[in-house]
Amino acid sequence: MSGSSSIFRSIWAVLAGIVVSVALSLLTDAVLHRAGIIPPVGTPASNGVLALATFYRTVYGVMGSFLTARLAPNRPMLHAMIPGILGFVVSIVGAAATWNRAEFGPHWYPMLLVILALPTAWLGGKLYERRAGTS
Repeated sequence: MSGSSSIFRSIWAVLAGIVVSVALSLLTDAVLHRAGIIPPVGTPASNGVLALATFYRTVYGVMGSFLTARLAPNRPMLHAMIPGILGFVVSIVGAAATWNRAEFGPHWYPMLLVILALPTAWLGGKLYERRAGTS
């Protein structure tokens, strides 16, 4: 496989995993918002709603990293960790940007997203490795 083809496949693998996990999160948000489970924008969510959001975002993050590892041309765990690293950085920026804004709810939620970003990506990569028989 040529170097440029491998780079393209690496970029594709990472983008595909990110798009899947973000799209599933946004779709679930929209469905729960429409069902009245998630409050209107600008209204703080309850701890229960934030716990639910943490759960499904974590599941979707594992799925996205699994997909990234599956599509990677080589070194699946390294590829799986890239969305986790990006999620870690984005979560830190999000936590900092919303820290003193009450409409975004309690501080535990953005902090938990920061904490879970890397383990979620690792778990997706590890599940792929086990399925592929490479761990």
